[in-house]
Amino acid sequence: MNWTTLLTASATDTWKATDALMALVDDADLGWKPASGRNWMTTGQLLMHLTNACGFCCRGFLTGDWGMPEGACAEGGEAPKESMLPPAEALPTISSVAEARRLAAADHALTLAMIKDAGEAKLDAMMVAAPWNPQHPQPLGRQFLGMVQHLDSHKSQLYYYLKLMGRDVNTMHLWGM
Repeated sequence: MNWTTLLTASATDTWKATDALMALVDDADLGWKPASGRNWMTTGQLLMHLTNACGFCCRGFLTGDWGMPEGACAEGGEAPKESMLPPAEALPTISSVAEARRLAAADHALTLAMIKDAGEAKLDAMMVAAPWNPQHPQPLGRQFLGMVQHLDSHKSQLYYYLKLMGRDVNTMHLWGM
């Protein structure tokens, strides 16, 4: 197996399961978040985060364009640590489930385009560092796989949000079956 095959299959499987879980959310749920603990995203913020959790970052790794506003990165291209992990209250939200699903599908298409544009040679050999971890470059394929895992982690978060909301979801939903 090569990077292209692995990434394409993993990204597609994860996106399909994510989209199916998103379809179980109602617009009325967008303001919901777990009652205990702190610094939770609302469901709307989580859906918004899912819309750019993979392809957006793959484009950043491949092209170096992270879409950050002028001056967002410090000297040397390193993003300020406080901009990497803002409190949940500061995160943007989505206006509807339909919008989230549309934007997530576009991010998935971007993921697949970035995998194709990179090609096997770059995925295997091109070394890139994340703005949040500039001292640790890794092969482009490994960074892309990390972004698929990022999407998968937040998909699991959505699954548990649905469970906590009392929705009838099970392991089959989590794995997109």
